[in-house]
Amino acid sequence: MITKVAPAVVVLGQNSVAIARKIISALPGATLYGLAHRTSGVDVSFTNFGETLRELFAAGTPLIGICAAGILIRTLAPLISDKRQEPPVLAVAEDGSAVVPLLGGLNGVNDLARCIAEVLNVQAAITTTGDIRFRTALLSPPAGYHLANPDDAKKFISDLLAGAQVKLEGTAPWLSNSQLPIASEGDLTIQVSERLVNPTANRLVYHPKTVAIAITHPSVTLTTVQQLLAETELAPASVAGIFAPLTLATNSTIHAVANALGVPVRFFTQTLQTQSYSPAQAIALAATKSSGKLISTASAEIALAIAPEPIDPHTIGQPRGKLAIIGTGPGSSQWMSPEVKEILQAATDLVGYKTYLDLVGSFADGKQRHESDNREEIARATMALDLAATGKYVAVVSSGDPGIYAMAAAVFEVLDCHPKAEWDSVEIYVAPGISAMQAAAAAVGAPLGHDFCAISLSDILKPWSIIEQRIAAAAQADFAIAFYNPVSKERSWQLAATRDILLRDRTPETPVVLGRNLGRPGQTVKVITLEQLTPDVADMRTVIIVGSSQTKIIQRGDSSISVYTPRRYTNTNS
Repeated sequence: MITKVAPAVVVLGQNSVAIARKIISALPGATLYGLAHRTSGVDVSFTNFGETLRELFAAGTPLIGICAAGILIRTLAPLISDKRQEPPVLAVAEDGSAVVPLLGGLNGVNDLARCIAEVLNVQAAITTTGDIRFRTALLSPPAGYHLANPDDAKKFISDLLAGAQVKLEGTAPWLSNSQLPIASEGDLTIQVSERLVNPTANRLVYHPKTVAIAITHPSVTLTTVQQLLAETELAPASVAGIFAPLTLATNSTIHAVANALGVPVRFFTQTLQTQSYSPAQAIALAATKSSGKLISTASAEIALAIAPEPIDPHTIGQPRGKLAIIGTGPGSSQWMSPEVKEILQAATDLVGYKTYLDLVGSFADGKQRHESDNREEIARATMALDLAATGKYVAVVSSGDPGIYAMAAAVFEVLDCHPKAEWDSVEIYVAPGISAMQAAAAAVGAPLGHDFCAISLSDILKPWSIIEQRIAAAAQADFAIAFYNPVSKERSWQLAATRDILLRDRTPETPVVLGRNLGRPGQTVKVITLEQLTPDVADMRTVIIVGSSQTKIIQRGDSSISVYTPRRYTNTNS
């Protein structure tokens, strides 16, 4: 059983990064953590090894440390208390020559070790006696099976190691193909069944994930499902998934049922009703690849079917599509929020302008990229929604903040003006990012420390007459102003016109901040005056902050310059 939670691979030096990336290639969603100032090209940088490791462990994150086993053990020792709850912890040699499982025997550490060892072409250093002798892990069954009585397993395995034989009731290839001492008259019993069974010390019970539950009406609740399972004497642990028509994808009750049972919910895009079966029965049978057996129910809005072998729900129907509109910040990965990084790791598809997709670096590895020209925002938003409607997890990538002159507005505009019925099932979320104006302001101090506004000088989507009015109004109101899209190859005169409008209400000495390529190679941040603001000082990669009448420049003792706008406003006309 490979753990369901994506692991964290932790490295302390640059020499370990290549091995870490090789391991991550076999573990979708894994995150590479690297010690700051000693590693580059990692997903997350940390400065305190012990705190980082303990936080991840406490959160239940599987840990793969490319370091000595001793440092992992000493670091985590204070937290080791319940072996049933602890996540897998492994140590991997820096050169990839050894893979040593340390903790998490009940949560798949040995399987994870074998997976990593296969990628590195070495042998996992598994020391669990039962695993070695019987070539199977009774305490951590493979995906598709659940051990109902783990507390009885320790003595059960001890008896097996002492020479006892075991009788196998039910079908499970991973058991019948093992080296367990299986005998028809064994003193011990392993039972594989979907039915509710009372396990005992001499009987291990495994519930196979063979039950499909189909729901076709929002009135079906968790109580309904629990009562039905009790009536049919089926173990909740044998439920493989909840299956429903796509029209119920937004219904919170369906998802609540699935969450309570700890299973995924999958949706069918077409009605499967036949002359012989109700829609619920048809969906339940389809979930078993038409090889299952229907269990009779009193309601036509819910159906149960049992498959002859465990069901992999991820191969059936589709999940509810997700569309996350994210902001990566101005450019540097250190300005990318943890939330955005989590979304990038989980997403299946990335949609965006090529330059912005390139900014996410290794987070794009293994993802389907959908690149488009920077001006094709409506087409890009439409494509992203169409992808999400098929069950994909799509991340629309913007730089800065997605809600500031970026893709969030484009997506909602498409939803509003060009709606499609299939988009109704898509879950949409906006994840904020650090904007260019925030990054530019932070680089010089606090020019946006009091009231401010933002204006785009691009006249592609709105006429220049409107832009003029807004500049004049902002100047008269004495806002500090952040200007986006100040100059392009096709238009340069607007910036000079902007300066002239501002000079009606600002002095020529008004501080102006020019931030270019923020967070990227070649970053520059300059401070000039308003009278020096000419088209040749900026381009489309520049954000300009023009101070208010209150904004001040400070000459620091180290020859640096700081700019700030006081929080207390002084009316110079009074």
